[in-house]
Amino acid sequence: MRLKDKIALITGSAQGIGQATAELFCKEGATVIVTDIQNEKGNHLVKNLKPNAEYLHLDVGNEDSWLKATQYITKKYGQLDILVNNAGITGFLESSKPLDAENSDLNSWEKVHRVNSTGVMLGCKYAIKLMKEKGGSIVNISSRSGVVGIPGAVAYASSKASVRNHTKSVALYCAEKGYKIRCNSVHPAAIMTPMWDAMLGEGEQRKKIVEDVEFGIPMGHFGEPIDVAYGILYLAGDESKYVTGIELNIDGGILAGSEAKPRK
Repeated sequence: MRLKDKIALITGSAQGIGQATAELFCKEGATVIVTDIQNEKGNHLVKNLKPNAEYLHLDVGNEDSWLKATQYITKKYGQLDILVNNAGITGFLESSKPLDAENSDLNSWEKVHRVNSTGVMLGCKYAIKLMKEKGGSIVNISSRSGVVGIPGAVAYASSKASVRNHTKSVALYCAEKGYKIRCNSVHPAAIMTPMWDAMLGEGEQRKKIVEDVEFGIPMGHFGEPIDVAYGILYLAGDESKYVTGIELNIDGGILAGSEAKPRK
């Protein structure tokens, strides 16, 4: 019960890493507010997690949506202990336009940054307002792509680099203000989630691409969402009470060596 009596909000938690984190947080005693724009998936997840969870529609790139969520949390719980800014998109599923450095489509660029970068900024802004009296933990989900360049997905890489740096700014701001709010980033890579579907394809093509990717992972295989959820749990809970502004890589060893170099 590492999160007993904690109130946690997790964005983009209807599937993937967010879902695994919501499930783990509930097991560890937290009351979890599952948020997403995928209402059907979110409500279905919450049915299996009740009474420790509820679903709230939240469009992370929309400030009015954050205002409504903040008002709801204040009225019902009076506090927020944990925010996991997990919602993110690559652009591959959301746009048919080019995403590379030379031909990147401006609308696609702005759409990715609206969710990945602006969404995190707004989440941190309103979490600080909810946490500054009693303290709390903000965990921002960046990526390996926020550390190295990705020639074929420049908006995604740029937005995740933004998350990496904004995390440090928030951590320092809260420390300067004397708020007992910690802010850290997590950098997953090669975690098998629905986000990979557009890149892997199906059938033999999928098998071949998976083999190629795994060849470049020092540990030799894709990770699972729960692998990231355990790292988030550590940063969310009191065990990390002296940890702020760090980057936690959960990538099977990719960033430890030369495989950080992007490949086609």
